[in-house]
Amino acid sequence: MTSILTSQNCTIDEYLAQETQSEERHEYYRGEIRRMTGGTPNHNQISGNLYAHLNFALKRQPYRVFVTDQRLWIPNPEIYAYPDVMVIRQPLEMQAGRNDVVMNPLIIAEVLSASTRSYDKDRKFLAYRTIPSFQEYLIIEQTTVLVEHYAKTEDETWVLREYRDLEATVKLRGLDFTITLADLYDKVEFEIEVD
Repeated sequence: MTSILTSQNCTIDEYLAQETQSEERHEYYRGEIRRMTGGTPNHNQISGNLYAHLNFALKRQPYRVFVTDQRLWIPNPEIYAYPDVMVIRQPLEMQAGRNDVVMNPLIIAEVLSASTRSYDKDRKFLAYRTIPSFQEYLIIEQTTVLVEHYAKTEDETWVLREYRDLEATVKLRGLDFTITLADLYDKVEFEIEVD
């Protein structure tokens, strides 16, 4: 998704009051509100493909899979985000006093766009790493075949593995789940220009 800075110096309470009434989604980053604009067909296709495969693979298991619209709270550094795909081991940990904000993702995936690439790979990933339950991060390009898979080791080190071939298979460490890049990128048209 594309994000556009819309205001600054907003309190958390002001953001939540505005967000629950808004028809658009906004992320919150330390007082700044960023409007999340619509994604491209490629962005939506990749997110949907990953969500569908995860949701099917994890049926009747103690995990919940969310796509796009589930708000995540990261207490330090005070961020509300809408990851493209999240896997959470049950039970859901909700923000105190809220029934619409989760806090305990195990796996997060972001599909990159030109306007969010730097933010998703840097500041957002740094923030995600402060979440105790967070173990794996997938960063997925939408204009070319490239998946960056970060996994946290037992000694709290993050290890990167890159995938660039449609025949490659991504295996998530914390789940019994694999997906080929051919399935992840199914119906994606790389010649389409993106934001």
